[in-house]
Amino acid sequence: MKTEDLVRVLAGSVTLLSVALVYFVSPWWLLLTSFVGVNLIQSAFTGFCPPTLILTKLGRVDGQGYIRWTGVNRRR
Repeated sequence: MKTEDLVRVLAGSVTLLSVALVYFVSPWWLLLTSFVGVNLIQSAFTGFCPPTLILTKLGRVDGQGYIRWTGVNRRR
């Protein structure tokens, strides 16, 4: 999986989680949705993305931008 794909899945998941939390808990959870949106916009302009940075620091991203979940990089 490419890092860009992971960022999209992560952003979509957090947004859907936030919608559920707004419905069941409190409207204040819209701040989480706003944070996700602002982070996506800033990463498009700056290229800085916290999840990608964390995975890179953990040594899970190879030179081609693919994420290695285990020791073997499985690509199709």
